[in-house]
Order: sequence, then C-alpha cells, then structure tokens
Amino acid sequence: MNLANKLTILRIFLVPVFLVFIAVKGIPYGTFIATAIFILAASTDKLDGYIARSRNQVTTFGKIMDPLADKLLVTAALVSLVEFQIIPGWAAVIIIAREFAVSGLRTVAASEGIVIAASWWGKLKTVIQIVAIILLLFKVNIITTYGWSQTIGDNMFLGTFFDVVPEIVLYIAVVITLISGIDYFVKNKETLIVDK
Repeated sequence: MNLANKLTILRIFLVPVFLVFIAVKGIPYGTFIATAIFILAASTDKLDGYIARSRNQVTTFGKIMDPLADKLLVTAALVSLVEFQIIPGWAAVIIIAREFAVSGLRTVAASEGIVIAASWWGKLKTVIQIVAIILLLFKVNIITTYGWSQTIGDNMFLGTFFDVVPEIVLYIAVVITLISGIDYFVKNKETLIVDK
C-alpha cells in the first residue's frame, strides 16, 4: 500500500478519535485535542492527493476512499457542532445531503465506466467547509474553556470575531456546497438518463 493510501486510512482512523475527544465530557483539554486532530486530518487530504499525483500512484482505492474519508471527517465535525448547539441542524443537513447526493451520482457514473473528477466548485467547497469547521471548533474551545460572556467581557474583539465570523463562513460554505452540488448534477446530467 502506497503512502497516499496510508494517509487516507489515517484520516479515516482519526475520525473516531476526534469524536471521542469532542464528545466525551471530562477529558482534559478534550475540545482542544479534537481541534488539533481535525486540523491534522484535514491537512492530510491535500497531502495524500499531492503525493498520489506526484508519484503517479493514483489508485482505485484512493479514488473511492479519499472522498469517503473527507465526508466522514466533515460529517463527524458537523454533527458534533450541532450537538454543541454551535450550528443549526439544517445547515449540517444541507452539507451532508449534498455529499450523499454527489456520492450517489459518482456511483452511478462509475457503474457506467465514467469517472467524475472533482470540480473547481467542489474543491472550493471543501476548503470553505474546513475553514468554517476549524473556526467553529475554536469557538467551542472558547466557550468550554472560558464561557462566552466572560470572553466577550474580557476581550471584545475576540468575542465579537468568534460570534460573527465563523457563522458567516458557515453560511458561505452552505451556499457554495449547494452551488457545487448543482454544478455536478448539471454537468453530469447525461449520467442520470435511464434510457439511452
């Protein structure tokens, strides 16, 4: 197994580890560790793709498991953020539903021997989602460590920044997620035609 695929497996392995630290109460610095794990796992996404292409080691396993690893990581983080009441459930559902829909489209295309490559919108969507989740995880760290009102009282800029910016980035991520999903279906609509 090549290095790129090992990094993909590592990212999948880190998902339950992330969940333990973010969800289990009482672990010292649990949310901080979870944030670090998320950042580490997210960084392996670009790294494994770069390694696979630069070494000419693109495999079927990587094509299937790499997007799955991304979806597992993002879904785990979004569900955790809903649990913390940091983001609304509808935003998480839109993002997760788009991932399922595009995965379904790719599966149908693959059954016909067509490979749907990641689009520019899809790549932008991934970056914005990751940035939004990291900002929101920082917000969780602030709340669980200091309490929100104390943070705002002690540092108005920090409190205002994390009260507004992560939410704005999340909504941008939702919009780009919808656009990228529509883009995939419009560009690959022939794949969905039953009778050809």
